[in-house]
Amino acid sequence: MTLPLDADNRPAHILVVDDAPTNRYVLATTLRRAGHEVIEAEDGTRALELLDGPGPLPELAVVDVRLPDMTGFEVCERIKGNPATAAVPVINISASAITVDDRAQGLYRGADAYLVEPIAPDELLATVLANLRYARARRRAELLADRLSLLNRTTLALYSAADAHQLAGVVAEGAATLFRCEAAAFLTAPEGGVLVAHTWQDPDTAASPGGPAVHAVPAWPHHGEDPARARTGPPAAFEAPCLPPRLKDPEGRRTALGRAKSPRPPVAVVIPADAVTTPDDEQLLDQLLQAGTLALEALRSYSEEHALALTLQRSFLPESLPDTAYADLAVRYLPASQHTEIGGDFYEAVDTPDGLVVAVGDVAGHSLDAAMVMGQIRHALRAYAVEGHPPEVILERLDHLLTSVEPGATVTLCIVLIESGDTLRVANAGHLPPLVRNPDGSTFYIDEHGPLLGLGLPHPPAHRVTVTPGSLLLLVTDGLIERRHVNLQDSLRTLASVVGRASGDPEDACTQLLERLPADGSDDVALMAVRLNGPLTG
Repeated sequence: MTLPLDADNRPAHILVVDDAPTNRYVLATTLRRAGHEVIEAEDGTRALELLDGPGPLPELAVVDVRLPDMTGFEVCERIKGNPATAAVPVINISASAITVDDRAQGLYRGADAYLVEPIAPDELLATVLANLRYARARRRAELLADRLSLLNRTTLALYSAADAHQLAGVVAEGAATLFRCEAAAFLTAPEGGVLVAHTWQDPDTAASPGGPAVHAVPAWPHHGEDPARARTGPPAAFEAPCLPPRLKDPEGRRTALGRAKSPRPPVAVVIPADAVTTPDDEQLLDQLLQAGTLALEALRSYSEEHALALTLQRSFLPESLPDTAYADLAVRYLPASQHTEIGGDFYEAVDTPDGLVVAVGDVAGHSLDAAMVMGQIRHALRAYAVEGHPPEVILERLDHLLTSVEPGATVTLCIVLIESGDTLRVANAGHLPPLVRNPDGSTFYIDEHGPLLGLGLPHPPAHRVTVTPGSLLLLVTDGLIERRHVNLQDSLRTLASVVGRASGDPEDACTQLLERLPADGSDDVALMAVRLNGPLTG
């Protein structure tokens, strides 16, 4: 009988265990004629040695029940009790243990089938084939389950990737893990430029710690579907020199492409051609590419939304600062990096007949609504300052505007009117206190404040402070100093200490503060430094 050669019926590597040379010969010959590869053992000890040896593990064992050193039942139990061999089907055979109890004992003790001698060749081959089909289907299902679990973990990692570099590495590593081979992944980053990640050693590029090497390549191919060999035109601009010899030959590699949308450049995976051999392999590769393209599209959407949000946010902020002899000004604005929503931090500086009005504020929340409220408050603040209202009146009017137009919204805002360059009038609506750095490096906070805007509560008169010419006034939003699990008073003390050691020049002071107090990305940062030049003479 000849076996059909499909996936489940292909010839197998089989162990035959029988102490009778004649019986062993008959069994082995029958199996070999059917195309199987057979190894033989004369007793249980030798059989177990072969199973534990360095050679390939047999796919099935035919074990006689009566052996000189142990029973075939014991051999079966030992096979099934070893995790390395537990999946090997065992067929017990016997010419003497033929009762129902014998057959039941064999099956109870782990045998997958029990045949009574003499055994017709067709019965032996059919029983072997049935057990091989079942064992192979089970192994295939277990392998698929393991690979689906790996695919699930890879998918989670793809959607957790913080940027295109990390995403490319996850795609390459996922392909290598799923198909147990070398793999490369190519993609176009949202910000532009093509990245390649690969899992083999590249003498020119050090691998990332614990992951594939990722580096840029010259350009994505305009023509052709194989990014590993396509060219953008003479001279060759793209040849993927990082590919190892096995994958340089187009016939020796498989290149699979995935696109989220037709105009988008694809995500490509390059693996050896023989790594994908079954329909299950094809589906896994498709799923990996689909997850990679969707994750890349999410990164691209995030990048586009973030850029749009930043453009809109910056359009609400002043285009320039006033040029006045009374003070030198510098500002820094850092949008939060951990979300695409725009925030409500803002600053303003207006030169008025009564002096220079400077302000820093923060609208609660991160959303388009918060940014719109910020725009309204800033423009209203500027209008009220130009009209000549003192700081506390500006706060009262802004509070009325907010409760009338945007009920429920709240804003913290500190307004400082600089009179004659050395006198400050400070009105603070629930904002962080302004910090003054004297020319000698000593610092102090102006702590007087009233309620935040949006509550409809009265505001106290502005607090008047006289400062030494050359002092530095610092106004900040909480994104610069507030950190989770850190007491705010400790953060304020740290800020004062850093400012005391910083330069008295506004631009230098802003730069040094951001270097020494790096933002954690969870909130916007608005920072204004004002050097007070003192009253003009002459």
